[in-house]
Amino acid sequence: MIEVADVQVRFGGVHALAGVGFAVPEGQTCGVIGPNGAGKTTLFDVVTGLRRPTSGTVRLRGEDVTAAGAVRRARLGVRRTFQRPQVFGRLTVLDNVLAAMEWRGGGGGLAADLVGWRGRRRLEHARRDRAAEALDRCGIGGLRDSYAADLPIGQRRMVELARAIADDPAVLLLDEPTSGLDAAQAERFASVVAGLDATVLLVEHDVGFVMAACERIVVLDLGRVIADGPPAAVRADPAVRAAYLG
Repeated sequence: MIEVADVQVRFGGVHALAGVGFAVPEGQTCGVIGPNGAGKTTLFDVVTGLRRPTSGTVRLRGEDVTAAGAVRRARLGVRRTFQRPQVFGRLTVLDNVLAAMEWRGGGGGLAADLVGWRGRRRLEHARRDRAAEALDRCGIGGLRDSYAADLPIGQRRMVELARAIADDPAVLLLDEPTSGLDAAQAERFASVVAGLDATVLLVEHDVGFVMAACERIVVLDLGRVIADGPPAAVRADPAVRAAYLG
């Protein structure tokens, strides 16, 4: 589902990523861990199309998307959350989630808007039902009419997750998803992710969360992959312990 091959990203003389390569099969939840400055967020930017690599290739569903932008990748089913939750503060929680499905269009064009075409109304009802379901799964259904800007960080992060899952992602990238969550929210977040029919790539500093949530872990250090395998093997790897786990 995701294939990264010999990806390099340079910022001047600094190698943010230096020959990173790995593949994530369909349906797998893969964690990416490593110390600060290891290149984790840069890797996410490359996979989602926010940054083009200096060299190397990225494939999604077998398609070479190295030169494709974020919009093309989103239309292939890629969704992402960020280190700092990116919500539309002046929109309600429900409208934040509805925004994720707007790209599909409403059918019938301007004429359908003007005459209130019945098919358009049915589509809108279906979207609202899907948005409400996503909010309920994330435990924030009761906040649907609240403005996103008024919510604390933990709830905003759950809004971002609901928006990411409402449109049935094929690939979901989660960047430090438990930051700002309390224990109950983190447990719900993990439950939602476990129930998805999607390939998940997850960056997280909470090692316990990663070990429990992921079938496989890739470890970055100074822009290079230093370990790749099941959680137990990665935890026991001397190179990982020296670079990150201590």
